[in-house]
Amino acid sequence: MDPSIAILELASIARGIRVGDAMVKRSPLDVLRAGTVHPGRYLVLAGGLTADVEEAVDAGRDAAGDGLLDVTFLPDVHPDVVATLGGVRRAGGEALGVVETSTVAAAVQAADAGLKHAEVTLRDLRLADDLGGKAYALFAGPVSEVEVAVDEAVARITHAAHVIEHLVIAQLHEEMDALLVADARFLPHLTDARKGS
Repeated sequence: MDPSIAILELASIARGIRVGDAMVKRSPLDVLRAGTVHPGRYLVLAGGLTADVEEAVDAGRDAAGDGLLDVTFLPDVHPDVVATLGGVRRAGGEALGVVETSTVAAAVQAADAGLKHAEVTLRDLRLADDLGGKAYALFAGPVSEVEVAVDEAVARITHAAHVIEHLVIAQLHEEMDALLVADARFLPHLTDARKGS
């Protein structure tokens, strides 16, 4: 049986801790990660066998009440989503697709959908911290495949209101590509420029 993951995103830290506790008490999980993200939200990530994760999500929803901002449950999660959540970043590609969301759960859901419906690479998945709670997924590949990935990613996001922006850049300039590979944040680029002068 293929692994599954779920992410529950809470507006309250206290409620988030209760949600994580309820999930791990209800069902055996292979992975449970939880903690704070900007701007004062709490994330709970659960991974394991599909039935176990689904049971844990039910317990988490019950414990969350009205504090649940977003949730995604991904049975048979694409392995590149798991790798990217673990810190793997990839470079290159003819075209770049960007899906920007207001929640972490929506971006992870978008990444999984894009990868499953098109021949693309997941370059990066940035989640909440240093983003004011927003998140985004970057897809790379041939233009037509990236277009399909972005369309499917946006279509599969459970709450359309969580989509902030999505677009495809047909040929990303090599300078912009290098900046994305080095670091997506702005301030490190200023620091690097100062070191070089």
